[in-house]
Amino acid sequence: MPKQTFFNLPEERRNKIIEAAIDEFSKNSFVNASISKIAENTNVAKGSMYQYFENKKDLYKYVLEISSLKKQAYLLDCLHNLEHLYFIDTIRELYVKGIAFARENPKLAGIANNFMKESDIKFKEEILGMGMEKSNQFFEILVEKAKEKGEINPQIDTRVGAYIITNLNTSILDYMLSYMKYEEVLQNQDELLDKVEKMLFIIENGFKN
Repeated sequence: MPKQTFFNLPEERRNKIIEAAIDEFSKNSFVNASISKIAENTNVAKGSMYQYFENKKDLYKYVLEISSLKKQAYLLDCLHNLEHLYFIDTIRELYVKGIAFARENPKLAGIANNFMKESDIKFKEEILGMGMEKSNQFFEILVEKAKEKGEINPQIDTRVGAYIITNLNTSILDYMLSYMKYEEVLQNQDELLDKVEKMLFIIENGFKN
């Protein structure tokens, strides 16, 4: 998280720094991204950046948190228009909305694309852990709503159910990235949704005969 000195800055200055960071991380891998360029593009001394953030990873994590919260707010807003849908149909529609979010926010999609190419496994696990937690919280809301509407078994453990959906989401993306680039995944909506349909079939029917 940023240091208190960052939050002491005027909002306009904070936003400029974050926008410059998003731009830099969308164009470069974490390793190649430059704190110096971010500072230069915001007319801030490089030394001052370290008064606001512990290091580059601290800034990167904050940018990802902002991105995650923005996407979560976008999807939660979409949920209000999906109240009439059955649980499984809601998840399917959220995938479509997720693709739309990526297309409407190309720089954030660029950061995700660069992250997928990172070779440092420990680094990726550390960052993915942050996103998984937020995803679990999001799907917990969805599972609870489905219980209230009587669409799913009330005995299902909400946290376990949300965890399973989150991990299946990650598995689908990993599977597709094994034979295509992240940009291609976004462009091949039909293929992605085909994999989603297969996932939803398993969620709804399990492996029973």
